[in-house]
Amino acid sequence: MTGRNLRMRRLSRAGSALSGRKRGAQPKVVALGGGMGLSASLTALRRITGDLTAVVTVADDGGSSGRLREELGVLPPGDLRKALAALCGDDDWGRTWSRVVQHRFESQGELHGHAVGNLLIVALWEQLGDPVQALDLVGRLLGAHGRVLPMSAVPLELQALVKGHDPELPDAIVTVRGQATVALTPGEVQSVHVVPPDPPAVPEAVEAVLDADWVVLGPGSWFSSVIPHLLVPELLDALVTTKARKVLSLNLAPQPGETEGFSPQRHVEVLGRHAPKLALDVVLADEAAVPDRDSLADAAQRLGAAVELAPVASPDGVPVHDQELLAAAYDRIFRMHGRIGPWR
Repeated sequence: MTGRNLRMRRLSRAGSALSGRKRGAQPKVVALGGGMGLSASLTALRRITGDLTAVVTVADDGGSSGRLREELGVLPPGDLRKALAALCGDDDWGRTWSRVVQHRFESQGELHGHAVGNLLIVALWEQLGDPVQALDLVGRLLGAHGRVLPMSAVPLELQALVKGHDPELPDAIVTVRGQATVALTPGEVQSVHVVPPDPPAVPEAVEAVLDADWVVLGPGSWFSSVIPHLLVPELLDALVTTKARKVLSLNLAPQPGETEGFSPQRHVEVLGRHAPKLALDVVLADEAAVPDRDSLADAAQRLGAAVELAPVASPDGVPVHDQELLAAAYDRIFRMHGRIGPWR
């Protein structure tokens, strides 16, 4: 079967799954993460529910976000902006605003590299003095199909313990500081933590998790976008105690530097080590990215989860998620593993 025919067959199967969903079937879904991984989940999830909340990491310290954070002492807006752009509609209004907020200035001056959306978000933060209210206002302007919240009320510094950071000292463990540095660090990341060590969670984010039908964690940069949500005590408590079912969505490939050489099961294992009390219901992985299904099933079972394998990768061979296929996989999981019949 040709690549084009395979893609058409997969998309047809995805379309059939989504079209079979009853009108008004709206699960309450909360997606946790950051960067392009969270954007992939949000783009897929907004196809199957109108009750969607993104809870976004606030540890970014690179690029435009890092500059604004250092200069103004604000939460880093970049991952929040990306989540809002992912929730924009497919009409002219949504597509236009998605492009506008993602637009970066190119110049020889101070504006170079800044994203329009970052400046807009920070301006509203300064005007309103309330990060959540400001993000809600930006969401209304963009016509976003969902809500975007920061996971913590204060900007966080990510720190990682890394083995072999210096190739000449392969057994030495050092501390690497900053999300941008951790994401590209040489060596093997052993664990991560945040500073301050007991950051306050945004109450609306905690409430959303407690009130959800489903919580989706990942995909994304494992140590710098996914696991940090488990390092905010109030948010972790909500994830442990919520009655919502939880899906862990695995990456399509290891990330150079941060998770170089990691197997799918190792991603599950390191997440479990950072949150031993957290139980999951489903681990979702692309069927072609799992060479050892038994090992992944064992790792998932230790967290209480079943493994769901599905074709969710773009058929062109680039390790990115296909929106329609990922949406169909989520929709099927919500129906097969849900506790309730039509959604409340």
